Amino acid sequence: MTQSFDTIVIGGGPGGYVAAIRCTQLGLKTAVIERENMGGICLNWGCIPTKALLRSSEIWHLLHRLKEFGFEADNPRFNFGAIIQRSRKVAAQLSNGVKFLMKKHKVTVIDGEAKFSAPGQLTVTHKGATAQATAKSIIIATGARARELPHLKADGTLIWTYREAMVAEALPKRLLVIGSGAIGIEFASFYRTLGSEVTVVEVMDRVLPVEDEEISQLAAKAFIKQGMTLMLGASVEALEPKGQTVSARIKLKDGKIENQEFDRAILAIGITGNTETLALDKAGIKTDRGHIVINEWCETGVPGHYAIGDVAGAPWLAHKAMHEGVLAAERIAGVKGLHPMDVSKIPGCTYCWPQVASVGLTEAKAKAAGHKVKVGRFPFIGNGKAIALGDSEGLVKTVFDADTGELLGAHMIGAEVTELIQGYGIARTLEATEADLMATIFPHPTLSEMMHEAVLDAYGKALHI
Repeated sequence: MTQSFDTIVIGGGPGGYVAAIRCTQLGLKTAVIERENMGGICLNWGCIPTKALLRSSEIWHLLHRLKEFGFEADNPRFNFGAIIQRSRKVAAQLSNGVKFLMKKHKVTVIDGEAKFSAPGQLTVTHKGATAQATAKSIIIATGARARELPHLKADGTLIWTYREAMVAEALPKRLLVIGSGAIGIEFASFYRTLGSEVTVVEVMDRVLPVEDEEISQLAAKAFIKQGMTLMLGASVEALEPKGQTVSARIKLKDGKIENQEFDRAILAIGITGNTETLALDKAGIKTDRGHIVINEWCETGVPGHYAIGDVAGAPWLAHKAMHEGVLAAERIAGVKGLHPMDVSKIPGCTYCWPQVASVGLTEAKAKAAGHKVKVGRFPFIGNGKAIALGDSEGLVKTVFDADTGELLGAHMIGAEVTELIQGYGIARTLEATEADLMATIFPHPTLSEMMHEAVLDAYGKALHI
């Protein structure tokens, strides 16, 4: 039996289910093929459950500061199993929410694994049975998985990927985190706050290497103050399980080798697209280094075939996948006046403690691109709301084109900056200049006032520093 649709979406993650919803809103008969859990990695094993874990660690951190706020409590303690269980409940709730959305929008959900037999034609396998599905347009949204190297492979017990790190049975005393991008640092922050001795090994010369260098330096100082060990410019040459521990062979920046023992290790060295089982060659769809090649409209080069989200390459962010899902759906439906994907307008957020967020060009990249820049900074210590909250460590930084006043980039570290960054995201989308941002009235007392002050500072007009 063959089922026919206007559009088929392969993968029910953030990009996939959003694309499907938008397709049905536009009058297209649509199906989603999902081999595992609706909501994909983000809702089940990524964005959402990790934030639930980090919320628990944040509360634990605050419990140790009660006296600062006028409270007293004896012998605070946590139940690690209950923390993990809450995270899983949050993930399940949202996954069920996506299933409800599919029913509400009349999207057909097909359980199974899809692969191409020809352009526009798919074979779906589920529990040993196969079926055929065809569509005029196909959106590939199969996501990605943790990257491994020949000498660095997860075993699921002592050497973890993000999946095992999210459902640990016990708190490891000594934890090695390999890689200091968002995934690595978020887990490092969670486990360190709860009491693990955390060592982070990063091959680059700074943590969070995609962020502005000034922000990376402030983050490193905060992590070290919290008790993390940062080994920068270093690499893990080998991991060897030994009974209940894992031995790591670490090459230091100066070339020397150190051997250290840990209870667990987390691989956070990037991700690779889920493309192997799709038989993309039968549809003529090209890949490059594990990701599907697309243009600025999410088109693969094969008419009617699109790819979105992590499988289509960096930045690997759920909100990027959602935006691409809408873009692909509207492109398929022939909506007029669309704007192509512009990754420079995508905010990036890391939910460690302190939080880090950014959008647009770093100061170094702006200069490298030939811009003459004006840079503004405002510290959290100068903001009344931050002081009242007891979170007065942090910085807001803005980068402008000196000639045009264009906001090239914004970079933040501190409390709730993952919520604040969207203000600058809107500014970039609207092509706001420094004059527009200076003329905007920010409410008082709020953390957002620092955004205004950082703009003013770029032009020598800051009021509170």
